[in-house]
Amino acid sequence: MSRWQDLTGGTSGDAYAARFEALARAGEDMHGEAAFCSALVPAGARVLDAGCGTGRVMIRLAELGHDCVGVDLDDSMLDVARARAPRLPWFRTDLAAFDPARLGIAADFDLVVAAGNVMALLTPGTEPVVVERLAGALRPGGLLVAGFGLDAAHLPVPPSLTLEEYDACCAAAGLDLVDRFATWDAAPFDAGGYAVSVHRARP
Repeated sequence: MSRWQDLTGGTSGDAYAARFEALARAGEDMHGEAAFCSALVPAGARVLDAGCGTGRVMIRLAELGHDCVGVDLDDSMLDVARARAPRLPWFRTDLAAFDPARLGIAADFDLVVAAGNVMALLTPGTEPVVVERLAGALRPGGLLVAGFGLDAAHLPVPPSLTLEEYDACCAAAGLDLVDRFATWDAAPFDAGGYAVSVHRARP
């Protein structure tokens, strides 16, 4: 079982969506991840939202003109995403078993994004497999972008994945580190408790 399922029981979609709606009403920017990713790719790029949740990031990327696909394991989150954007493609799948061919989609994404602590909330031990699966969905030169907490202040569960371990997973999957930031608005990485990492698939 993933750490996310263990934490939420797979029933948190409405509550998760309500929390972000409250933040939006309070004036918080809800589109930092989408803006960050959109700036890395050309107009109309193919984007995979891995661990898409309620669709907040992917829906915005689609509004910006990108060709998006969302995958998640949590039915309650996907129910919200499908209600909000029924015309967009949403798939239920475990990222450790993600296979674009089985879903009938091409494995030639320009960018894969894993926001919302996805990497830190996987089933323990599956991180190398998940990174390999996501890397396999990229075209040569495509980008994997992941943001996740590194300490207890930035995670709802105890920390389990270090940047060194994540980078090793990426290297083994044929991805090279391009850049790393402290936030989704591209603040310089300061060795703090949160990191946004950009890796590129080797040609």
